[in-house]
Amino acid sequence: MPTDWRPLTVDPSKDHRPTDARNTLTRPYPADNVRDDALLEHAKQTTANLQQRMRDGGIELAVFTDESSIAYLAGFWGYLGIEFGRPTLLVVRASDAPTVITPLMESEMVSEMTWVEDVQVWEDIGQRTWERALAGALGAEPGEIWIERNSIPAVVRNHLDNTYPGVPLNDISPVLGAQRMIKTSFEIGIMKEAGQIAGAMMAAAHDSLREGAREYESALAVIEAGSRKAAGFLTDRGWDRFVSPMIHNLQILQSGSETSMVHRRANVRAYQKFDPVYFCFCNMAQFKQYKLGFDRMFHIGDVTDQSRDVQEAAIAAQQAAIAAIRPGVLAEDVAAAANEVYRERGYQTGYRTGRSIGVAYLEAPELKEGDKTVLQPGMTFAVDGGISVDGVTAGRIGDSIVVSETGFDYITDYPRQILLSHH
Repeated sequence: MPTDWRPLTVDPSKDHRPTDARNTLTRPYPADNVRDDALLEHAKQTTANLQQRMRDGGIELAVFTDESSIAYLAGFWGYLGIEFGRPTLLVVRASDAPTVITPLMESEMVSEMTWVEDVQVWEDIGQRTWERALAGALGAEPGEIWIERNSIPAVVRNHLDNTYPGVPLNDISPVLGAQRMIKTSFEIGIMKEAGQIAGAMMAAAHDSLREGAREYESALAVIEAGSRKAAGFLTDRGWDRFVSPMIHNLQILQSGSETSMVHRRANVRAYQKFDPVYFCFCNMAQFKQYKLGFDRMFHIGDVTDQSRDVQEAAIAAQQAAIAAIRPGVLAEDVAAAANEVYRERGYQTGYRTGRSIGVAYLEAPELKEGDKTVLQPGMTFAVDGGISVDGVTAGRIGDSIVVSETGFDYITDYPRQILLSHH
């Protein structure tokens, strides 16, 4: 193990682009073959659109480190990320081809997934470091570097601070965020496929409910149904072969008096009659990196009067918010419609009624007080209704929608009413 952990020092007057041919990955087949895939064509166009925004704003180059941003622009994602100490970076120049910088162990897969031709490879030991590759991509004397300020890994930010003292580090996130805010018809199509997958998951959740069944058994049913549905949208050819149909992450699920614990995960508790049971798919309902919000509350056998009242209030609040959605409305006005229902029913208002969704779990804008973003066609949101009665019960419902020219369309669909177990 190396004992000298001093940071790499770079002379900004020199171009440190690696000259070893092994540092630039050679594709095993012509790059044009990769570009036949629709998602890669879309990613290439989104990058071109961003480059135009950069030119309009006088931005020369930007470094992207967030997985969702890299997937959106370059069409790939890796599985050996910063949590293992290995950054992947995408350097986008306003008027030149972008560069991907990726660990050696990911490089073969990355080169086949992305449309980007300049794939620079780095290793954990020796001179082929990511710092050296980044120096080459940034050039000799960058006047300023644009970064994703709130999500850049500390190891990358510290390197930039130490290596380029005095060079401004500006935030590219609002520029890319403004572009990601409006989804293309291609993106909406993927999200609607994700909605069908989420619907299959919710149907399986519903069918799993019966007295004596256990929470984790419902979670297993959800994973199997969603994975099988997702597999039906995929092939084993081209870019598709890199997309796993497997539904994953720990199922957010609570039952009985613990339904007020909003994000508790499924455990081995057995359902009892009258139990409320809450399923949230917000960390599971995704396809080709596009994420949805989707929630439903069920009741085992029957429902108590209190649980019915709470759930009906949550549904009413969500439906009031969704009814307010149309082009020209302010984001905060959608939240106000839900909050009015909560007040009328005697409940406290919530922090927010919804959030923008896409390749990240949380994007801008949010449906909350103070957000004065004007809604436009192509915006996508998860819209929720939620009430907790601590230690007793809860009412919850959530759907994903897209703003249309005249109002909205649902991306997710399951009955919006009191739902009892089938068994």
